[in-house]
Amino acid sequence: MTARPCMIRHLYLQVRDALAERIATGTWKPGMAIPNESDLAREFGVTPATMRKALQLLENEVLITRRQGRATFVNALRFNGVHRFDGEARKGNIAPVETIEGAANEKERLKLCLHTGDRVYRTRGVRLKNQRALMYEERSIPAMLFPRLKDMSSLSRTIVCLAQEHGILLGMAEERISIGEAPPYVADALGVASSSPLAMLDRVVQTIDGHAVEWRVAWSDLGKNHCFDLFTSGRY
Repeated sequence: MTARPCMIRHLYLQVRDALAERIATGTWKPGMAIPNESDLAREFGVTPATMRKALQLLENEVLITRRQGRATFVNALRFNGVHRFDGEARKGNIAPVETIEGAANEKERLKLCLHTGDRVYRTRGVRLKNQRALMYEERSIPAMLFPRLKDMSSLSRTIVCLAQEHGILLGMAEERISIGEAPPYVADALGVASSSPLAMLDRVVQTIDGHAVEWRVAWSDLGKNHCFDLFTSGRY
C-alpha cells in the first residue's frame, strides 16, 4: 500500500491568510497604512520574497493597495450608495420596518446558495434623507454565517460592519439594475403611485472565496432624480 503524500499549504498562503485575518477582524482598518514588507517579514519569520508574494495576493484580491515610494494601505469596501444625477451624495439613514429570522424561501435559497431548512435573517427598511424617503430596501443574509449576532437590532448595520465583526472577508458583488413599476407596498413606503417607474437593484455580495453573504433588493424613485452608485471591492 502506497502512502499518500501530506498536503502542505504553501507558506506564502499561510502568511496571506494571517494578514487577511487582520483585515477581516478590524485589526487593520480601512485606509490604514500597514507595516512595510521588511517589518512584516521579520514579524512572521519569513523571507522578504515570501512576504512579497503574500502581499501580492492581497493586492490581487483588492484588499490592499501598494503605493510605490509611500506605503501599503487597507482598501475600504463600499457596496452601495445613492446619488443625484449631478453627483451629490444622498446617504441618508435606514428606518427599519421589519427584522425577522426564518427559514429561507425558494428565492433566498437560489440567491444565497442555501439548502431547504437553512435559516436567514431578513430586514426591510426605508432610507431617509431629511425625513424624505429615498429608497426602499430588503435584504437577506444566511443566519449560519453570523452565529455571534447579539440581537436582531445589529442587523440594521451594513454588511461591511457585520462581516468585520464576524471575521468574514468580503469580496465582489454581482448586481443587476432594472426599471419597473413599484409593487404596492414599496410604492406606499416611498409615497409614490403604484404605477410609478422605479429603478430596482438586485445584488448578491460574496465573501472573498465566493460564498454568498447578502442578497439585497432596493427600489429608488426615478422622479426624485436619484440613481444608484454601486461599488464592489474597491478604493475610496
